[in-house]
Formats: sequence, C-alpha cells, structure tokens
Amino acid sequence: MSGYLTTHVLDTARGMPAKGIRIALYKLDSDRTLIAETITNDDGRTDSPILNAGDFKTGKYELVFSCGDYLEASDQAYGEIKFLDEIPLRFGMNDGSAHYHVPLLLSPYGYSTYRGS
Repeated sequence: MSGYLTTHVLDTARGMPAKGIRIALYKLDSDRTLIAETITNDDGRTDSPILNAGDFKTGKYELVFSCGDYLEASDQAYGEIKFLDEIPLRFGMNDGSAHYHVPLLLSPYGYSTYRGS
C-alpha cells in the first residue's frame, strides 16, 4: 500500500470548519515545484487527498494555506495588509506507506498544526 497526504482547516476562533480556503502543495527538492492545488469544502477538508497514493513520494513538502480572503470574508481580518494571509507549512514524509494528515488550526492572529491521523 502506498502513502497519501490529507489536510483540513478548522477555524478555532469561530469553532467551525473553514470553507473555501485555497491550498497549494509544493515538492521541495533543488527547486520548489507546485504539484497540487485544492480548496476546502463545507467540512474544511479537501474532497480527496491532496496527494493520493498513486503520486505519493517521500521527501520534503510545503503546504501553503491562503487564509487572508477567508479571514476577511468571515469578518476576522480587514484591510490590504493582514496579520495572517498565506501560511506556509514545511514538513517531511519519510514513510512511503503511511497516511500523513497535516491540519491547520486557524484564528485571526495565530495558527497551529500537528501530524494527525
């Protein structure tokens, strides 16, 4: 069985899933290569793994969560310059058969992440 990568975004300030956040996944080798893009659904998740088993490779990656528009639309951020806009998370995946889940817990002035299951 091959590994895969999933993610989701929870709005911890409002206590609900964060719908409509654009997420980009980059592979980090000698270059930074965009390999997938998606948008969170009503449940704050992606409709399918952001990196499915057929495309999974171990290595270093970066997820970029574009949260500025979401925070503004939910009246949690204002103006042209936001405290949080794009949030990059860099991480490594070294087990070719594992499910990696990298969620984002978001509020207007802070965020956290962890390796979920």
